[in-house]
Amino acid sequence: MNIRQNEALRERLAAEYVLGTLKGRARRRFDSWLPADAALRRAVAEWQDRLFPLAEFAPAVQPPAHAWRAIEQQLDRQAAQRSDRQPGLRDNVGFWRRIGMVSSAVALAMVALVFFRQPGGIAPAPGAPGYVATLSDAKAQPMLVVAADVRRERLTVRIVTPQTIAADKSLELWALPKDGPPRSLGLVAANGTVSLPMPQDLPPDSVAALAVSLEPKAGSPNPHAPSGPVLYTGPWIAI
Repeated sequence: MNIRQNEALRERLAAEYVLGTLKGRARRRFDSWLPADAALRRAVAEWQDRLFPLAEFAPAVQPPAHAWRAIEQQLDRQAAQRSDRQPGLRDNVGFWRRIGMVSSAVALAMVALVFFRQPGGIAPAPGAPGYVATLSDAKAQPMLVVAADVRRERLTVRIVTPQTIAADKSLELWALPKDGPPRSLGLVAANGTVSLPMPQDLPPDSVAALAVSLEPKAGSPNPHAPSGPVLYTGPWIAI
C-alpha cells in the first residue's frame, strides 16, 4: 500500500501531526513530504483550524506538588549557574520543554508568548493579526521561532538553538502554502535575529507551514523549491 495515495491515512497522519502525537521516524517522514505535497499541507492547515481553537476551552489542571518541587529545584540550579546574567530565550524554551506540554497548540502558544516578551522580540501593532511558527529539527528540538506582524508586513526570525554551517552555505526560510509550490522568504542567519519583509502577494492565512533548508551561499537557484536538504519545519499558527 502506498501511504501517500491513501487519503484516509493521510488525513489521520495530518491530524496526529497537528496534535503532536506523530513521533520519531514517522514525523520525520511526514515532514519530508510537506514541501512537495500541497494537498498534504492543506490537510495540515484544515486540522489546525479544527483543533487549535479547542485549546481555549481546555480546563486548568493543577500539577502535583512533586512537579512544583522539581521545577523549583531546577530553577535554583539554573539561577546558581547564571547568577549574573539575564535568562535568554533558550532558557525559557528549555524550561518549557523539560516540564512538557499538554498539546501542540499549547506548546506553540507558550513559545509565542516567550518570543514576544523577550528583549528584541517584535511587538505586534495593536489590533493587528499575528502569526508564529516554531521550527524543529528531526528530533523535535526547537531550532528557531518565526513571528509575523501583518500590519507592519515584517517577519522576525529568532534562532533558539545557535547553529554552525559551512562558510559556503546558507539557511533559507520557506513558506509552504496550502496550495501551490513553496515560496522563498529569504536567507536567515545561523544565530541571532533577522527581520524579513513579508511577500505582499502571499497572504499569511494561505500558508500552512514554514521550513528551513540548507542552500548554497546565495540561496536556492529556484525561488519555488529548496535545492538542498530541508532541516527544520513547523506549522504556521494564527495568534
